[in-house]
Amino acid sequence: MMLRRGFILFLPRLVGLLVVACCSMSIVYMLACTPKGDNQQLALPRVHSPTAKEGYEAILQEREEQHRNYIISLKKQIAQLKAELQGRTEQLKNMQNKYPDSLDIQLDHSKPEKAQANLLAFLRSQVDKAEVHSGVKLSTEYAAVPFESFTLQKVYQLETGLTRHPEEKPVRKDKRDELIEVIELAVGSLNKPDGVSKAKPHVYTASDFVEGIYRTEKNKGTLYELTFKGDAKHQFKKIVLFRPFGPVMKVKNENVNMADTLINVIVPLAKRASKFRQFMQNFREMGIQQDGRIHLTVVYFGKEQMNEVKSILENTSKSANFKNFTFIQLNEEFSRGKGLDVGARFWKGNNVVLFFCDVDIYFTAEFLNSCRLNTQPGKKVFYPVLFSQYNPSIIYGHHDSIPSLEQQLIIKKETGFWRDFGFGMTCQYRSDFINIGGFDLDIKGWGGEDVHLYRKYLHSNLMVIRTPVRGLFHLWHEKQCLDELTPEQYKMCMQSKAMNEASHGQLGMLVFKQEIETHLHRQKLSSKKT
Repeated sequence: MMLRRGFILFLPRLVGLLVVACCSMSIVYMLACTPKGDNQQLALPRVHSPTAKEGYEAILQEREEQHRNYIISLKKQIAQLKAELQGRTEQLKNMQNKYPDSLDIQLDHSKPEKAQANLLAFLRSQVDKAEVHSGVKLSTEYAAVPFESFTLQKVYQLETGLTRHPEEKPVRKDKRDELIEVIELAVGSLNKPDGVSKAKPHVYTASDFVEGIYRTEKNKGTLYELTFKGDAKHQFKKIVLFRPFGPVMKVKNENVNMADTLINVIVPLAKRASKFRQFMQNFREMGIQQDGRIHLTVVYFGKEQMNEVKSILENTSKSANFKNFTFIQLNEEFSRGKGLDVGARFWKGNNVVLFFCDVDIYFTAEFLNSCRLNTQPGKKVFYPVLFSQYNPSIIYGHHDSIPSLEQQLIIKKETGFWRDFGFGMTCQYRSDFINIGGFDLDIKGWGGEDVHLYRKYLHSNLMVIRTPVRGLFHLWHEKQCLDELTPEQYKMCMQSKAMNEASHGQLGMLVFKQEIETHLHRQKLSSKKT
């Protein structure tokens, strides 16, 4: 009874609570579902309204417009963020270039692993900034950093230093130790097993080293390119090393197969049949007999002495069984640039290495290999610095007779000099020559066209390999200074002639010849009196 009475008393209260709860839920539902004003939400049309369809379409269109505007706003924000990120990246890059030492190299010795990683990152950034993987655009021909070449015995250098020798053994201990270290490191890298090939590996030694070139960019490091003999004839192993003012880092290790790499030697010519005969003797011995992967293109201007030149070419063809030659005749005024340009464009075969040459040039088979190894289509062109011969009659004037040409071709300061102001002898792939635009055909005669082409390559992204080479010689010939020249031009011509005649010391001996003879005569008389 007591429980029933309590339940009866509690029931009205429970009903009241349920009513209050239902009312509250109704109010919440009405607030949630009531249409908002124009600035908040569009009111939905009544289902049975005659404008219901149009109303829904209007609402959908407006919603679509709102989404479209929102997407446009997002795109603008993304573009602004990208631009800001790009700007910050450029600022960071400029700061790194301006202050290379301020890169995040925090050598915290308490964290050796992090310090080592930071240092390695810095050294690799030096490789990236240096002219290792690709060339950089340069403003003038003087901005190029030249390479120096070396063998196991000697270094062939443009910066002759205090010794003034174009080649040396080397005598400086630091240079000797540096190059020995590089060769030993290269040999060790070549002999390191690759873990792939199962064949017995070839064991390389220093005796397999053929030649190398190196240059130092003062704020980055030293780049070395070393060539070793390969496993077969005409095959080589090339290794690239870089010293970023610290330990040497291997950049590249690749096989280089030059067995099928043809060189097209292009020679522009007018008259000079006797010089061409001498040139063909060199071409036959070095190009045909020793190298064998060569083509000759002669571009002849005019008709004077043409038959004699063609006869020399045909006789060489018959005696050496050589058919890889082209003879092009032009009835116009001689232009070296025009001749080389015509010869290069006349070639119809596959991409080929072009060697622009003159008839007063002597080259060796080793140079032809250097020509191949230092050119790469789309990447590298080769501008060797040749050794220019002094006047043999002055050099060997005190001898009983002048030695043979082969005996004269030695690299010493008494016999010649590095012709570092000449850019006429060059090797490049035909594709690079065509893409760069070839020669300036407005330049007539000799001179100017070579520098113009050289500057084109310097202004491109191609790497220009500029180095003295031991197998390319400019043979002495008398320089004519014409009367038609102005006094200033004539003076410059005579200065150039003097430079090509003999060394400073040898010219001095000629100038003071009479004084020297007088001194010797006095010495002779003095010795007789005593």
